[in-house]
Amino acid sequence: MRKLIAGLKLSLDGKIEGADGTADWVEAWSEDYGLTQQIDACLIGGAMYPGYENYWTSIRNAPGMPAWITGKPPTPAEIEWAEFTSRTPHYVLSTKLMSAQWPNTQFLRCSSEVEALKQQAGKDIYLMGGAQITASLIDAGIVDELRIIIYPVLAGQGKALFAQSERRRRLELQSVTQLPDGLVSLIYCVP
Repeated sequence: MRKLIAGLKLSLDGKIEGADGTADWVEAWSEDYGLTQQIDACLIGGAMYPGYENYWTSIRNAPGMPAWITGKPPTPAEIEWAEFTSRTPHYVLSTKLMSAQWPNTQFLRCSSEVEALKQQAGKDIYLMGGAQITASLIDAGIVDELRIIIYPVLAGQGKALFAQSERRRRLELQSVTQLPDGLVSLIYCVP
C-alpha cells in the first residue's frame, strides 16, 4: 500500500502561520523533506489549493520574477518543484471546490476516497496541508508519516497545526536532523 506522508513547516511553538495569516519565517516553499523521488501524487485541502495552484503556476511561467508570497525570486529548489507540479497528479480533498486550472487535478470528497487512493498502485502520496486536512486525516488514521521542519521562531498568536485534532495520538520518532540556520527536521511514524 502507498504511504500518505504529510510534510509541514512550523514555528517552534507549532504554528503553520502567524496572526497575520502568513508564515513569513519560511524563506522558500520548495519540497524540503526529501520526498520528491518517492512520491508520484500530491494531496491538498480545498482551502489551500487555489493559492497553491496560482503560486506554482506563476513560478513556472516567470521563474525570474518575485513570487507573490515571499516577494523574492524563487529559489532553484522552488523552480524545480514548480516543474514537478506540472507533471504530477494532484488530488484536492474538498466538498466545495469544483474546478481547477491544472488538467492533472482530481477532486476527492471524503476520507474514504483518500484511503482508496492509497490502495492504488504507485509511489507514496505527499500530503501538503493545510492544517485542517492534516489534522483530520491523522485523526482518521490515514496519515502514515509526518515530516516537519521546525523554524527557530516563536510565532505567538496564529494557526496551530494540531489545534483541530480531536484525539490524542502517540507518534514514533524516526529521525532528527539539524539543518542550517537553526532549523530542525523531524520524521515521525504515525502508527
